Amino acid sequence: MARKLRNVVLVDDNETTSFLNNRLLSRLNVADQVHTFSKADQAFQFLWGEDPASNPTKDVPELVFVDLKMPGMDGFEFLKLYNELPASSREKTVMAVLTTSMHAADTARVAQYEGVEYLAKPLTEEKMQKLLEKRFVNN
Repeated sequence: MARKLRNVVLVDDNETTSFLNNRLLSRLNVADQVHTFSKADQAFQFLWGEDPASNPTKDVPELVFVDLKMPGMDGFEFLKLYNELPASSREKTVMAVLTTSMHAADTARVAQYEGVEYLAKPLTEEKMQKLLEKRFVNN
């Protein structure tokens, strides 16, 4: 069984999706805290601040779900900024794209980022369990 996570972050502009994902995570009791953001830039700012390199001890999330298609900063821009973080910050966080897009071009763009999981919406108990077993068992 995967250990319970300290914190999980959901980044999705769809309030219904965020509500349902939050409910699922609560029901599964997988995290002490779940933070929800509708804007990717606000989520990134909250998580890593203006200068992530200057604050490497910040309590970074263990798991971040980000949607690809959002107004303003989209999921691809979020991944690009995440990829520019120091390795010491990235290694503490599992990044997962949670999207309705199954376009080959989108999956290929996400595949450029090492270690990023790609999940199709909706998030389900089965998908969550597989992700936890894959990335958090014995960590």
